Amino acid sequence: MKTLRPYPRATITSKGEHALEKGHPWVYEAEVVSLEPAPGEAAVANGSIVDVVSHKGSYLGSGLLSEKSKIRIRLITRNANDRFDRAFWKRKVQWAWNYRKTVMGADASACRVLFSEADGFPGLVVDRFEDVLVAETLSVGMERLKPMIFPALLEVLAEDGIAIRGLYERNDASTRSLEGLAQTAGWFAGAAEDAACSLDPINPSQPEAAVFGPTTTQIMENGVRYEVDFENGQKTGFFLDQKYNRRAVAQLAAGRRVLDCFTHTGSFALNAAHGGAEYVNAVDISELAVAQARKNAQLNELDGKMDFTAANVFDLLPQLEAAHNRTYDFIVLDPPAFTKSRKTIDSAARGYKEINYRAMKLLPRGGYLATCSCSHFMDTERFRRVVSYAAQDAGVQLRQIEERQQAPDHPILWGVPETDYLKFFLFQVV
Repeated sequence: MKTLRPYPRATITSKGEHALEKGHPWVYEAEVVSLEPAPGEAAVANGSIVDVVSHKGSYLGSGLLSEKSKIRIRLITRNANDRFDRAFWKRKVQWAWNYRKTVMGADASACRVLFSEADGFPGLVVDRFEDVLVAETLSVGMERLKPMIFPALLEVLAEDGIAIRGLYERNDASTRSLEGLAQTAGWFAGAAEDAACSLDPINPSQPEAAVFGPTTTQIMENGVRYEVDFENGQKTGFFLDQKYNRRAVAQLAAGRRVLDCFTHTGSFALNAAHGGAEYVNAVDISELAVAQARKNAQLNELDGKMDFTAANVFDLLPQLEAAHNRTYDFIVLDPPAFTKSRKTIDSAARGYKEINYRAMKLLPRGGYLATCSCSHFMDTERFRRVVSYAAQDAGVQLRQIEERQQAPDHPILWGVPETDYLKFFLFQVV
């Protein structure tokens, strides 16, 4: 680069350069040849914004440095004219919010507002649940920048007439340790101090609840109302990515007897009941999740045709098969990610095959199956093979109704396979 820039500078290998040119925003530890401090500085601080250049000195982008992670730099821009002030981050927030309004419409009242690399905020996700934002920060760079980004987010929403009572941080994921970050959770205090937020300034003598309100809220999705416990629920409190897949299940559920496995807080089960199912049994290993699912059913006056079971699905399905239980003609399999690394992909494949095989053995001819995987390591082709092998072993043939993916508020960025993670299939057993 000919112009002297006020940022640290990382020179990377040809392999790293090639990956960036193909669209991926990550530079790995082994791809960094050298790291030079900014002009006049003695060292490079962890979490800093650094320029990334080729071995010839050509500018490739700027990103966030993570000293403790194998992903050493995550790009935030490829434009050398960008300056990383508050206006830069507010502009990126505005682009992300404009996109959600366009693709989600009225459903933007409960949606993912920022989706990490897919929106240029690597290591940060923010979900909106009506009047609450819930954030998960997983990179040291975003941790340093959140005092600038979060107020900008509140400001963008306020300018659109949206009142947010608080932003809650769910920074209790174990993966934060890979970045050298502590696990924490609680309200972001800066939300109450920012002029764009309608809250009164924090009074240190007041408990957080007196300022921000309860750590639950209600949302409406596909005509179903949910209470979201964003303090105790998994991840940010509710899985928004299956929104339209749940609606697809509801459209097939009328008059059917549905078994919803790994129900979490009852979302697929409630959509099936709302869609006119004759009977629904919602199953999850977590007593807390089952209690929340039951509460959501009561909230929608659907509990009269629903049962809730706290059980391990891997135990329950064989038990139903052994009992020759043919109660259900529609089974939904929405398990958590069975693998979070390539090292355990074979074990995960066995788990996916097992539950699909068991479900197919339970279903009558003409029955329906919804099955999915939310691990990006289990790519679509491999998941297809797993389901196909399960069908062969179960002695059934599958007629595919539909193949789906995550809702568009979780956009897939081409060149970044990590953003393409949710596989969802609807089948009829024939």
